[in-house]
Amino acid sequence: MRLAVLALCASTLSAANEIPQGSHVLLRLVNSISTRTAREGDYVYMRTASPIAANGQIVVPEGSYVQGVVTRSLRSGRVKGKADLGIRIDTLTLPGGQVIKLSPHLNSVDSEGTQQKVDPQEGDIKQGSGKGVDGERVATTGGEGAAIGGLATRTWTGAGIGAGAGGAVGLAWVLLSRGREVELRQGSTVDVVFERSVLVE
Repeated sequence: MRLAVLALCASTLSAANEIPQGSHVLLRLVNSISTRTAREGDYVYMRTASPIAANGQIVVPEGSYVQGVVTRSLRSGRVKGKADLGIRIDTLTLPGGQVIKLSPHLNSVDSEGTQQKVDPQEGDIKQGSGKGVDGERVATTGGEGAAIGGLATRTWTGAGIGAGAGGAVGLAWVLLSRGREVELRQGSTVDVVFERSVLVE
């Protein structure tokens, strides 16, 4: 009986001192990072945005330091090619100074008003295509050109010429400029998931 009680106590303490498998943890960025400037090997610094609890006890307090590293950084292309950012989470530092190695995977990120999201198969953060924005730019400059041409000549022919010129300017802008980059600003959050439990001694 005594051995059974001791074994139960030991298993309860062990479970209370680990980050359980399947845990979702929200991390807040301390530094900003972007595919515009990030390079493979750059460090990413974060803090836990909420405490991690198990069996009614806090295992990792809010504000604990987390360090990651950039594993991939690809800028968006001028005509095609989406921005792509890979981050590997490496260590968690508790307030007492204890460093724990871990390797959760990214689950989701702040979109920052764009189409950036985590690719579920690769685990990287990818930016959307931006084709809607490109089309809007061409249409806007075309419309502006039509208005200017129509006002300048007071004819439909002038409006047509202006629309063509404006559309050409918009198309040139699309072809010469890059698409949106993956941007994670200071204070933005990422959600990570632990595929296996992590012992916190």
